[in-house]
Amino acid sequence: MTKTIKIFDTTLRDGEQSPGCSMNLEEKLQVAAQLEAMGVDIIEAGFAIASPGDFEAVSEVARQCKTATVASLARAATADIERAWEAVQHAKSPRIHTFIATSPLHMRVKLNKTPDEVLEAIDRTVRLAASLSPDVEWSAEDATRTEPDFLCRAVEIAIAAGARTINLPDTVGYATPQTYGAMFADVINRVPNADLATFSTHCHNDLGLAVANTLAAIMNGAGQVESTINGIGERAGNAAVEEIAMALKVRQDVMPYRTNVVSTEITRASRLISGITGFQVQPNKAIVGANAFAHESGIHQDGMIKDSSTYEIMTPESVGLTQSSLVMGKHSGRAAFRQKLEELGYSLGDNAFQDAFGRFKQLADAKKAVYDEDIVALVDDEVLRGHDAIQVKEVEVYCGSNGPQRAILTLEVDGEDKTVTSKGNGPVDALFNAIRLIVPHDSSVLERYEVHAVTGGTDAQAEVSVLLSENGRTTRGRGAHQDTMVASVRAYVNALNKMMVKRGRAPVDAKAG
Repeated sequence: MTKTIKIFDTTLRDGEQSPGCSMNLEEKLQVAAQLEAMGVDIIEAGFAIASPGDFEAVSEVARQCKTATVASLARAATADIERAWEAVQHAKSPRIHTFIATSPLHMRVKLNKTPDEVLEAIDRTVRLAASLSPDVEWSAEDATRTEPDFLCRAVEIAIAAGARTINLPDTVGYATPQTYGAMFADVINRVPNADLATFSTHCHNDLGLAVANTLAAIMNGAGQVESTINGIGERAGNAAVEEIAMALKVRQDVMPYRTNVVSTEITRASRLISGITGFQVQPNKAIVGANAFAHESGIHQDGMIKDSSTYEIMTPESVGLTQSSLVMGKHSGRAAFRQKLEELGYSLGDNAFQDAFGRFKQLADAKKAVYDEDIVALVDDEVLRGHDAIQVKEVEVYCGSNGPQRAILTLEVDGEDKTVTSKGNGPVDALFNAIRLIVPHDSSVLERYEVHAVTGGTDAQAEVSVLLSENGRTTRGRGAHQDTMVASVRAYVNALNKMMVKRGRAPVDAKAG
């Protein structure tokens, strides 16, 4: 029988550790729901002891998930493990994931512990975790730079103490496929109780080898892989879920393994993560990049016309892309729009549906063609800002070659409309200056402003992402609209609303227009 490889998704934990990738509670719950829809087996929801916010997020994800196991990371410390269990205990299937470094460098420099002290800590803390949770995973941090004999001894102790998943991570992206695969084969063959545990990978991409290393480990006995959507994560990121899942699906001739990933949900998951974090996927990214199924060369186009398999080893539909062009328009009614939302995986309440339908009609009047991607952006944008204290009401811009540019902006702040006129060095600067006049926030700094088109064409919707920072806190906002200036205001205001929440207060200092 084909062996099923478990997918352990750490987008909400390791992925969120990417600089600028932090997510709020609502966004984490959105991501968790999509991960379940995609068929992920285990969701690492966070690091419960890291902060009250992380604890709340792990707890809420644990309560929400219906099928996936929910894990919390914990260091080899009593407080960490108890806090992790407190957060995940409500899950239908909870897991504590505890770890300690095992390489000589990490033990000496980071832990200041002797090898014997590390072995004792493994035994003590895994036993504690196993006394609380029915499912315990143990990780040997920096396993690929750990002495083989010591690694085998540590793994044996962890299994004897109750760990039933053993993770051997390439923490710093140091391994090659040959050495990583050989490490798994060696440990599995040498550790006497190895048959009691599932072995897991966790590969970082510092040398661009994360997916290759993961596949090598699978072929040498690993039964679980730890990865993230779009490969986000610390430094150069992690192995990408979508690449691993599709590699196993397409190349069953040489890798007789399968996953529970619903591949048609991959594109939606990728776009959700990209939209929430503001980290746009590079066009030539495997599986989910904009050019992954694009063909410009005449020779390639000729082959595609004759038989798509000449240049495509998988179909766009298999990863959730559609081949349809105009499927909805200004004459489409509510029933058709609701059916389209269901096809795209959305289930909206009556009020949210009416709001989304109204925005769809506005979009259909403005665009010649409405694509699935347009509807996804529209609905995600609607859900994103539903209960924000600051709402965008009207945007008007005057610009041209003779500056300065001028903007007239109306925001609804705590139920009251505020209107100002402002100038700036360009229309975006004028609009952002207007926001600052209505809701003063001089201590906040705009760190990043990014724009990309949802679809092709000059009438494409724009998706804008901004990053605000204030006293060490960062918030990311996003907005979508057929007018780039409106999308820009929506994104900035979304980030500002999040900053207000982080401050713990409403925008009471808003000025009247």
